[in-house]
Amino acid sequence: MHPSRGSNSSHQHLLRDEDTQVNYGAVTSAAGVLLSQADADKTNASLRTKIDLAVLPTVAMLFFLSSLDKSNISNAAVAGLLEDLHMSEAQYSTALMVTLIPYSTAQFATNLIMKVVGPRTLLPTLAILWGFTCAVQGFVTNYEGLLACRFFLGLFEGGLLPGITLYLSTFYPRQRLQLRGSIVLSAVTVASAFSGLLAAAIMRIDGLANKPGWAWLFILEGLFTVAFGGACYILLPNTPMSLSFLTEADKRHIVQKLHEEGTILADEPDEHLNLVEIGRTFIRPHVLLVSIAGFLNGATVSGLGYFLPLILTGLGYHGRDAQLMSVPPFAVAAVCAITASFFSDRYGQRGLMMIVSGMVATVGFAIFLASYTNLVRYAALFLLVPASFCVAPPLGTWAVNNSAPFARRATALALVSGMTNIGAVLATWLFAMSPAPRYTSATIVLLVFQVAVVVCATANRLWLAHENRRKEKLRQASGLTSAPEHGPDSVMEAGDNSIWYKFVL
Repeated sequence: MHPSRGSNSSHQHLLRDEDTQVNYGAVTSAAGVLLSQADADKTNASLRTKIDLAVLPTVAMLFFLSSLDKSNISNAAVAGLLEDLHMSEAQYSTALMVTLIPYSTAQFATNLIMKVVGPRTLLPTLAILWGFTCAVQGFVTNYEGLLACRFFLGLFEGGLLPGITLYLSTFYPRQRLQLRGSIVLSAVTVASAFSGLLAAAIMRIDGLANKPGWAWLFILEGLFTVAFGGACYILLPNTPMSLSFLTEADKRHIVQKLHEEGTILADEPDEHLNLVEIGRTFIRPHVLLVSIAGFLNGATVSGLGYFLPLILTGLGYHGRDAQLMSVPPFAVAAVCAITASFFSDRYGQRGLMMIVSGMVATVGFAIFLASYTNLVRYAALFLLVPASFCVAPPLGTWAVNNSAPFARRATALALVSGMTNIGAVLATWLFAMSPAPRYTSATIVLLVFQVAVVVCATANRLWLAHENRRKEKLRQASGLTSAPEHGPDSVMEAGDNSIWYKFVL
């Protein structure tokens, strides 16, 4: 390879995946000095780290606050919400369902709106709106008022996760995306763990200003979200072009790399943003299989997120102890999800990660179902909770990795996320209709769901491998050695239909 021209040539391979990086030899530095591959890799890693620091903390905090504000109702339920509002367990499940219905349907619109207004406008605005709604929950005095708040909370939070995933896909190539997505998604487990600690602390101000502790839980967490949402108008870069520390050469390379994968930036025009491209997404086998897996795993993850404190009550823990004992399984889940995603990115294996995680979760549910010893059942949570959460990161990433152009990618993300939340709606009734403390019927259903996740991931992996082999034959028959930059066969024009678009397994 010939050295790159220009004073910033050492940065020219920013964000290349590992398989691409190892094919490059020496790189020329700004001073004209020939750098070794190791030095070039260090330079690239340093630049990636800067981009990570500019983007990931902000979006991870947004999702952390979203998860905290959505799931803190489970902590409030243990802290006296049900008694104070004279609610039954069935009404509690209804309140959860009312949140999830708009949460599941808002995502299609918000993903397309983000293309118009930009992520730096949309994502902070959503945060301010749901944060305010969360705080209002602290002032409700009846069940009907709570239902109204939960509806708008779901409506404003619904577009966040697919919006963030779509946003990150405009900063990182496909092989670098899952680890970043996993870091963001780990906010769910951190929020689930932290909510127990935070709830235990806030309960100490129970009675302040004649308000119960659960009311202060909603008020304080909601107001913090509003404040952080306002700060995000400044903190959140709109596109890689907004990052001042990148050179013009760096920015050109990022755009070129993303365009090679069919990615269009938030502020670029998109001729394929139409109903035809949106409709085609719904007949793509790999999108449908991942969406079904999202529904199945969504029921599992949401069921655990909403009901784990109540499950722990059935294992003999009460009040603050139940809040605190929910922390370790979720903390382990966060570490496992990030670790597994690191290897998934490194080796490009989304489906394999889902298959292994689904198997481990199945074993965990089987132990929880079969045992009558509380200590063993609590230990089983350290299998089923981390493994279930490890399935979540590759779901959205797999959909993004294998969908182009923007309209298909946005729709695929919304479909996977929407199906995940429909599964969450089911989970609210699974546990409500399953007698405590064993929750036998709910456990059986979620065990079967994890087996089905393994089946979906295996089938999807086989289909994608078949498509890659078919495209490889067509590429050889074309007589071309590289993908055309323009024209009907280019990735930018044909999207994932292009024979040059390789699906990630």
